[in-house]
Amino acid sequence: MNWTFCRTATLSLVLATMGPLSSIAHAQWTAPTEEELKMTSQPQVPGAAAVYLYREEITEDRLHDWMKYVRLKVLTERGKQYADVELAQYSSDYGGYTVSDIQGRTIHPDGTIIPFTGKPLQKLIEKSSGVKVMAKVFTLPDVEVGSIIEYRYHLRYDDMYYIPPRWYVQSDLYTRKAHYLWKPTDKQLMSKGERGEQLTSVVGWFHILPPGFEVKQTRLPPTSGFEDGQATVELNVHDVAPVPEEDYMPPFGSLTYRVLFYYTPYRTPEEYWKNEGKGWAKNMDKFIGPENKVKQATAGLVSPSDTPDQKLRKIYAAVMKLDNTSYNRDRSAAEDKSQGLGEVKSTDDIWERKRGTDDQIAQLFVAMSRAAGMKAYLMAVTNRDRNMFLPSYLNLEQQLDDAIAIVLTDGKEQFFDPGQRYCPYGALAWKHSMTEGIRQTDQGSAIARTPGESFATVSRTQRVANLTMDEHGEVSGTLKVVWTGAPALSWRQQFLRSDATNLNRELRESMERTMPGGMEVKVAKIENLEDYEQPLTISYDVKGPIGSSAGKRLLIPGDIFEANAKPTFPHEKRENPIAFNYPHVVQDAVRVNFPPSIGLESLPESLQVPFQKFAVYGIKTESTPTSVTVHREFDLGNIFYKIDEYPDLRAFYGKIETKDQEPVVLKAAPTTPAGN
Repeated sequence: MNWTFCRTATLSLVLATMGPLSSIAHAQWTAPTEEELKMTSQPQVPGAAAVYLYREEITEDRLHDWMKYVRLKVLTERGKQYADVELAQYSSDYGGYTVSDIQGRTIHPDGTIIPFTGKPLQKLIEKSSGVKVMAKVFTLPDVEVGSIIEYRYHLRYDDMYYIPPRWYVQSDLYTRKAHYLWKPTDKQLMSKGERGEQLTSVVGWFHILPPGFEVKQTRLPPTSGFEDGQATVELNVHDVAPVPEEDYMPPFGSLTYRVLFYYTPYRTPEEYWKNEGKGWAKNMDKFIGPENKVKQATAGLVSPSDTPDQKLRKIYAAVMKLDNTSYNRDRSAAEDKSQGLGEVKSTDDIWERKRGTDDQIAQLFVAMSRAAGMKAYLMAVTNRDRNMFLPSYLNLEQQLDDAIAIVLTDGKEQFFDPGQRYCPYGALAWKHSMTEGIRQTDQGSAIARTPGESFATVSRTQRVANLTMDEHGEVSGTLKVVWTGAPALSWRQQFLRSDATNLNRELRESMERTMPGGMEVKVAKIENLEDYEQPLTISYDVKGPIGSSAGKRLLIPGDIFEANAKPTFPHEKRENPIAFNYPHVVQDAVRVNFPPSIGLESLPESLQVPFQKFAVYGIKTESTPTSVTVHREFDLGNIFYKIDEYPDLRAFYGKIETKDQEPVVLKAAPTTPAGN
């Protein structure tokens, strides 16, 4: 599927021969206009909670400082949330940045000004080995609907480092005006990448901007001692729409309007990926090995008489048993030190400690596959759940999220996802399928794409209900849900991140949301929760009313699992392509047994509805004098659809969702007169 985007990603490079500069002072606030004080909405975004009147970011490398300034108009009650501000600051063994000089004020619609005089609170966001993320949190005073809030602050970073800015032009709110300015350093810098440190004098940037706007390079007038003057990079924009929000969108997270800067020794994407990719592959090989401990462990797992598939299954099962710290927590450096453990330097360390991050476990699987005599490669991929890989953005670290494994068996490459705890053998988590990244090859590295999920092993949900109705129309009985593929993996990993009690509650609440109102749902049994090669099976006990009375008739849902379903595509117009997460099949079977005192009046007619060659819906009903059974199946094979396909796709979903709501109609059975 080819997507057509209305925005263009561009790479730019410019020589950075910079001179000195003077700091820009912002001693005065901006006086609001009469229109700003009185405005109650933004016509381009009806119902908007708030709007940015002005945003500004100024980066001065000489001062190692970012200044950020925000003016925002609150339009609704919901918009008052923007009075709560959280500013992250970061520290690590390699430097960081701190928030300082926070100023703010609130302006009421009548022009009354209330300055911020409080003291920001400190909040811990994240703490792990060598990294600490804190936030300064504060609330602008006395904010009401119609208020204008303003605040500015500085981010200052270590004098030993230069951190190029990232201008995220598009946000969740409409932006009336914004100004961005960077004054890079004039120094020759060491750029650190996968190939080590390299001297660079080149500033590069990747940008996606609305039509009509561009990044401009200028140079300030020469000053004493600086013949060339200060070079600047600047952007002014206005009337920037908010980030589009539609259900079932492609992963546009990396395609919002933005300008991302970096220092680089490379002048083209081809040069960057060839050299950095080669360095990445070499560094991965150095870590992966395999070395002696991995070789010895592998020899104890596999037999020379095993087929390649048998060897891989044994290795996969072994690494899956390790403690995957990405699903609980990283042990602190202090804990490792107390146990006499230092830095993880190779896959030998992972095997010996019997734990590692998701990426480390994938690296160990590659190492053990190699130790078993097979060609195995590592691949770093972009998670499809939130981003897209962009070769024109010259940043390997920021684009690639997770590691997967590729093993050559019987002349064919097979993909594995051992870093995803509970992911079945030979499968990929859906976020790692049909995405791109960089992989190892025999020649070094290459940009590559992962395969999609095979429809033969598609993610499947099977739901079965067996219910018995009494004379009053209430039912009791059992439900059974069987998951394979992506939904099973999702629930299993949810268990890893919580506990059995929370999982039980979440399973119950998830089922309650599908059932008719008033139904009591209880989780009776969970099977194969940790056996990732088997379907995950959940059994429920249920009871309660499932229908509504209409005179002497009782209307019950044909498929109780769809009783509370909402329209998939409620809006007539669509601005973005459609992307579902993964191909899937949903199969339902619902049987309701009722007493002889209740009879059947009508059933939904059986129907089959195809969509193109990629989706099909079918419903089939059958009955006996005391029961009704509804079978429903929905198969979705293609997950990407273009905007011009939306009307037909919406009509297809509308038709099947209307069909899902057709009821089974029951009525009181006629009584036989006495003596007949």
